[in-house]
Amino acid sequence: MIRTTTASLAAIAALMVAASGTAQTTAPAAPAAPGTATTAPQTPAAPGAPAGTGPAGTTTAVPNPTVGGVAMDASKPIPANAAAAPNLSTLVKAATAAGLVSTLSGPGPFTVFAPTNDAFARLAPGTVDTLLKPANKATLTKVLTYHVVPGKITIAQLQAQATSAGGSTTLTTVEGEPLKVTVNNNVIELSDVNGNKSYIETGDVMQSNGVVHVVNGVLLPKLG
Repeated sequence: MIRTTTASLAAIAALMVAASGTAQTTAPAAPAAPGTATTAPQTPAAPGAPAGTGPAGTTTAVPNPTVGGVAMDASKPIPANAAAAPNLSTLVKAATAAGLVSTLSGPGPFTVFAPTNDAFARLAPGTVDTLLKPANKATLTKVLTYHVVPGKITIAQLQAQATSAGGSTTLTTVEGEPLKVTVNNNVIELSDVNGNKSYIETGDVMQSNGVVHVVNGVLLPKLG
């Protein structure tokens, strides 16, 4: 098993902390309504998409949101859909380097908060390249699994949990540390253990083994 040294952990942590307070703390200017996406295709959703209520009480399929302008297939697992989304290419590269593709292709279910390429670009210069080095595989895995929560948690469920708890709730990630979820006027804010904030841009992207919520910031666990 590849392990990082205390020095490399400290160096990576310093790079990441340098990015705190950047644009990733900005809420989306025009968030979609809960459980919807303004970029959703107009064709019927693939199997596994959530159902809605149509005229006269009939049941209709809710279209799966697009990601990066590309349709997402709810019958495919998380890595397959992520690989098709042009704005998630950095995440896919990182998951491959960490050896997580096979795990995230498993039955799950998983809830993944997926940072966009722009989210990774907001980290301090050199952070992504440093994390992708083989010697830092353990740290990269720690960062990525901090974006994964066991189970399938939809936008409606996040809102319900937060509302019942007075506006905020806490999720325990696969990495083991908590994520704070705050709902305010249909904007869903994620706060990591370092106080960095990220916001859901596109929610309820259904997968065969869970759900993906696309976020505008990288969430950071404790490092070093």
